[in-house]
Amino acid sequence: MSSGTIDIDEFENADPDEFEDRNDTERIVLFLDKNDDRAWKAATIAERLGLDTDAVSAILSRLKERGLVRHKRPYWAITDNKERLQSAYRLHRQHEAADDEYGEERLEALRTDEMDDVQ
Repeated sequence: MSSGTIDIDEFENADPDEFEDRNDTERIVLFLDKNDDRAWKAATIAERLGLDTDAVSAILSRLKERGLVRHKRPYWAITDNKERLQSAYRLHRQHEAADDEYGEERLEALRTDEMDDVQ
């Protein structure tokens, strides 16, 4: 995780919105998209973003299932299907807007006595 500080050169060279609160998945997708001319090892992505390598690997696997990243062991790259990426981003923003307006859904709050536990 982040130490709470960054190098002053990183600060000076950053885009104005670069340090907004983003979840780890967003940070990984944005990193890969910004660096779409290269493929990266999960450990390198983790190091660059200050994240745990195992967490990055798990997120990358989920992104691959959604068709948002490409993988050739041991490297990862953003999808070359920009339309799919833009569509996923729009959907993500719509979900965020709904969460902001109505609050996040919690499965336990929606559970009824009639629901069977998935095993």
